[in-house]
Amino acid sequence: MVTVGDTAPDFIAPLVDDDIKATSLEDHLEEGPVVLAFFPAAFSSTCTTEFCTFQDELTAFDELGTTVLGISTDTAYALERFRAENNLSIGLISDNNGEISNAYDVVDDFEHIAMWGIAQRSVFVVDVNGIVQYAWRAENPGQQPDYEAIIEAVDTLE
Repeated sequence: MVTVGDTAPDFIAPLVDDDIKATSLEDHLEEGPVVLAFFPAAFSSTCTTEFCTFQDELTAFDELGTTVLGISTDTAYALERFRAENNLSIGLISDNNGEISNAYDVVDDFEHIAMWGIAQRSVFVVDVNGIVQYAWRAENPGQQPDYEAIIEAVDTLE
């Protein structure tokens, strides 16, 4: 399980931003700290609320020189539509094969609706050296992250 003090696993995956292109964690760490926000499913009510809240808080992250990236096992095309329909400027990463979720040990199953191998709602703050400085995992699918705690974790980075 990835936790505070661990080296954040790097990855290469499709990034949905102004277009769709390959990206890596290392690409973003060159610009500053990164918040990786894993989420189960685009268009679900909790995930929509989560990313609209991250969007509302984006100015605070921008002022701290931090990139916020959402990561889901949804396809890049579903994430492109989710991003557009919710007016998100946050980059979303498609972990459609589950490799990133597996590397961070945040794989979840929603047995009650027969969804297997999706991303567990979780947040990691990674400093410019690639070290995890904050780690949080939801205890249940409807739980939202503590956005102020995430901002505070980024603010305390050197």
